[in-house]
Amino acid sequence: MPRPVLLVIAHGSRDPRHAATVHALVRRVRALRPGVRVETGFLDFNIPSVSGVLESLAAEGVRDVVALPLLLTRAFHAKSDIPAVLSEAPARLRIRQAEVLGPSPLLTAALERRLYEAGLSPADKSSTGVVLASAGSTDPEAIAVIAEIAREWRRTGWCAVRPAFASASLPRTEDAVRELRALGCERVAVAPYVLAPGFLPDRIARGAAEADVVADVLGASPEVARVLLQRYDAARTPVLTAIGA
Repeated sequence: MPRPVLLVIAHGSRDPRHAATVHALVRRVRALRPGVRVETGFLDFNIPSVSGVLESLAAEGVRDVVALPLLLTRAFHAKSDIPAVLSEAPARLRIRQAEVLGPSPLLTAALERRLYEAGLSPADKSSTGVVLASAGSTDPEAIAVIAEIAREWRRTGWCAVRPAFASASLPRTEDAVRELRALGCERVAVAPYVLAPGFLPDRIARGAAEADVVADVLGASPEVARVLLQRYDAARTPVLTAIGA
């Protein structure tokens, strides 16, 4: 039996860096699992659209698809937008929606990778406060997840870890940076908990102006690619309910 097609669903952005980063991540996923067909669809701004990819797959005779939201938290897009798009897919497709990427220990490892690439070392952890800067959400479940990630990450040896948000929620990145400075951390680092560049990541970067270290977005890091494949493998098991079956 052929493996289900993995359809990575990205939000999309007017910023060309967003799509370029998504495509780079998908290339890494393909390299890790060459036996799986991986396609990319966007909810907005970019092509191909999710619906367009699904129609093309159905026209080719594809039967099974795992739709994977390229999202770090389970908020509005995962709960509403994506299920709505999938519900309108061609009837011949059996689509299973995978879980969002976060939280995951692999994503925490990717955050640390980016901080070390930006100039920190493991020896700096005990004297460094970290701002875990996410895009933000009006969904309390998503906000609670970010706060829990910060608490768990702090236990790995950082001086302190504070969540911050680029929109919809408080505190902002600049406020968290100042809080860590006032707390007495020797240095302050900002770790963007976002997948690709764009409007909100740029806002995070502006808010990080007073930080000592600013990491890059998670992007096409190997840890993120591995999380995608973990979610794909979990979704293709028969215990999940299929959409459009």
